[in-house]
Amino acid sequence: MSQYFFDHPILSERYFFPRSDRPANPTWVSSAEVRLCCWEERRHPGAPTLVHFHGNGEVVADYIPELSDAFAAMGINTFFAEFRGYGGSTGQASMIAMLDDVDAIFAAASVESGPLFVYGRSVGSIYAIERAKRHPEVRGLVIESGIAAPLERALMRIEPREIGASLADLEKEATEHLDHRVKVQTYGGPVLVMHARNDSLVSCDNAERLAVWAGERADLHLFPQGDHNTMLDVNGTAILTTLGRFVASLAG
Repeated sequence: MSQYFFDHPILSERYFFPRSDRPANPTWVSSAEVRLCCWEERRHPGAPTLVHFHGNGEVVADYIPELSDAFAAMGINTFFAEFRGYGGSTGQASMIAMLDDVDAIFAAASVESGPLFVYGRSVGSIYAIERAKRHPEVRGLVIESGIAAPLERALMRIEPREIGASLADLEKEATEHLDHRVKVQTYGGPVLVMHARNDSLVSCDNAERLAVWAGERADLHLFPQGDHNTMLDVNGTAILTTLGRFVASLAG
């Protein structure tokens, strides 16, 4: 069992919602004691590769083939990362333990790849930001409907006493492992931030804070239509156009 309060089973059960759906022909990635059921498509040798981390109520299979085809049409290869316990992966989802999985995922994604970009949607932003912090050579960081402060989200799910912790305990762990302000500033590269202005689950002030932390490196887009789980459906053309321009401007 993990030593971290953020990995307590009660919090994990309330914050992560795994499903068993898995893609055909997955790419298996080993990380520590787990195997992650990822998926990749490389139609364009040497082209940019976008490593995608989905939200906590989604699985990789939700994005295939629609989004992978859309990215391929823009000349972008894709590597869809799966979480522990999701979509055929072994192990149990837990917030801090999964931070270390990003290294194994990117090692697999880097094989025969062009420039690497990382994309995090919703809870997936935690792991995209972690990767960018650990490896600033990532060409660009994309955050869709992302989270500025994981501690805030955790406190919406649990009372600290339920997991044997105090608020100070959680604040300490968040500072040590989940401080997105420090991570985004440490990364130092270009950051594309996209969010629905009327997101009812993760308010758009999360996007605004992330953009402020990235400073002049940030490209912030707040879309007037859509909600947290419908933003891509409603704004698909605009989002893909914005993403395509971001990648093209940095891939050379």
